[in-house]
Amino acid sequence: MSETRERLALIGAGPMGLAAAKLLSQHGIGFQGFELNGDVGGLWDIDGPRSTMYETAHLISSKRMTEFTDFPMRDEVAEYPSHREMKRYFQDFARHFDLYRHFRFGAEVLRCDPLGGPNDGWRITWRDDTGEHVEDYAGLLIANGTLSTPNMPGFKGSFAGEMIHSSAYRHPSQFDGKRVLVIGAGNSGCDIAVDAIHHGASCDLSMRRGYYFVPKYVFGKPADTLGGAIKLPMALKRIVDGTILKWFVGDPQKYGFPKPDYKLYESHPIVNSLVLYHAGHGDIRVMPDVDWFDGKTVRFKDGRCEEYDMILVATGYKLDYPFIDAAHLNWQGAAPHLYLNCMHPERDDLFVLGMIEASGLGWQGRHEQAEMVVRYIEGLRSGAPEAKALQKTKAEGFRRATGGMNYIDLPRMAYYVDKATYRKAVTGWIGRLRGRAA
Repeated sequence: MSETRERLALIGAGPMGLAAAKLLSQHGIGFQGFELNGDVGGLWDIDGPRSTMYETAHLISSKRMTEFTDFPMRDEVAEYPSHREMKRYFQDFARHFDLYRHFRFGAEVLRCDPLGGPNDGWRITWRDDTGEHVEDYAGLLIANGTLSTPNMPGFKGSFAGEMIHSSAYRHPSQFDGKRVLVIGAGNSGCDIAVDAIHHGASCDLSMRRGYYFVPKYVFGKPADTLGGAIKLPMALKRIVDGTILKWFVGDPQKYGFPKPDYKLYESHPIVNSLVLYHAGHGDIRVMPDVDWFDGKTVRFKDGRCEEYDMILVATGYKLDYPFIDAAHLNWQGAAPHLYLNCMHPERDDLFVLGMIEASGLGWQGRHEQAEMVVRYIEGLRSGAPEAKALQKTKAEGFRRATGGMNYIDLPRMAYYVDKATYRKAVTGWIGRLRGRAA
């Protein structure tokens, strides 16, 4: 096989793509990176062509629980960094590990076509400002992220005012003087609702279901840094953590928030104290699910009708890999069925990196996913029996690393895992593959 055909194609220079690029480079595996934007950082670069970032966005996890272990954030960076700090962090990461030279920037991947049967490689069609190009590669690593294609639900009737998805939101001035309705109360929806409270004439928040709210600080420290010292069974952990939430959050239902119809940790929590603060001060009204639109009038499922000038739909994003046929990804239901969310059961020349969500996983948990994949590729090339064992295991069928957690049945939860269960499995394989290399 020629040197060119031995190389892998890596799509994406966001945090997941950068982690993979660093590991491939360190292990001496040739690759070519492709990035649509003119710089690294993925969605954290607000100027990127498909960024869904907004000016007031910050991490919802603390920097110490989010950073790469071998590249900590500077001490002067805030505990919950802004998107601007995150962009600088990924630029510094790329410079430190000399990753810029591995990427073609301003390069949009159009198609990924298999050259033959499983493991025969891929033909990548891409374009930049010089035109369209075609190259063949031994393998394909997809790391283009999960938060770029809006999930826009259908609504009955038509709205005569301004209606946008949260992906089109950039600055609080978009709300100036307007009666605003935010539909969807995930982390972004609650963040943006706080912006609308300060800049709009009024703000209501429509919620289909209840959520558990987690403050950013507990006992003066970032809330996500307090757990983990003692491993508790989930039933006991729910009691302990639920008690702490009652101390620091209180009862959100007294402000009109619906009660969750699932147990703590069966969906992602809302890490936001300000929306509760403003609800307690009467600055925001919590409304039920929308029934229909008629002009600027919105009717809710409880029969109430209100008028708005602007609706912001914060209903999340859909998994989307538009440059490859879904059948190649073993896509079933709402997400590809891949071993440990990244490894195809039959192909050893195709990996999806970063298709994973878990409370508290951070970039290091994703780095571990990339390390497992890179060491697996390295092991297959050297004929390591540990790689052959992983090859056999991933072919045995799809099992999501939920740790027995009964996650709610929503598309966005289709690739959610239990952090402890997932990391144990991934680091276990890393240990076996690393031991062979050592």
